[in-house]
Amino acid sequence: MIPRINQVLQLLRNVERNLFHNVFGGPPRELALAYVHEKSPSASPSKFSIKDIIGDGILLAVPKFRRTIERRWKRKYGSPDYELKTIVPKTNIKVCQDCGHHHEKGRLCENCYTKIKKETEEIQAKITEKLGINPVEQDVVVLYQGETLPDQPKEFWKGKRIIEMKKERPQWFSKNLLQKTTQQPSKSTDVKPTDLA
Repeated sequence: MIPRINQVLQLLRNVERNLFHNVFGGPPRELALAYVHEKSPSASPSKFSIKDIIGDGILLAVPKFRRTIERRWKRKYGSPDYELKTIVPKTNIKVCQDCGHHHEKGRLCENCYTKIKKETEEIQAKITEKLGINPVEQDVVVLYQGETLPDQPKEFWKGKRIIEMKKERPQWFSKNLLQKTTQQPSKSTDVKPTDLA
């Protein structure tokens, strides 16, 4: 009895679908009615507030679920099932000529940079201690222990400030780093093209 009822219901569905398709040109569209209850206007209209717009909160476009470590590794390294991203060895590693540490070509040696940064911070602390935090408009000459002022005319030292460090100059910290260049700035306005494809 039940299988026959199912067959009859299926037959009626097919007839209804074919009838709507032939008459209206497509499957039946459902109609939905909604009842909206309107509040009666209150005696005193409430003031507009930003809470009416925002409500309880704002939904941001953030991931709803965390990626598992397998998915993260598949995105990073690939997978034999999809695309295997092989780990390519770096060929742009070189040895620093000053300290012997390894670093990438086109980048500063991290070990040398750390030493220079530490020495520079000590010099800046000494300048701040002696001259204060006001802007320093005159040149500052840094002298390490055992160093004397070079023989220069009095006009050269006019307006310069001398900072004395109470330690010996590091071997890697050359005196030439503190001297201004003797090369005159170029007055040429021609720009040479570089890195042309």
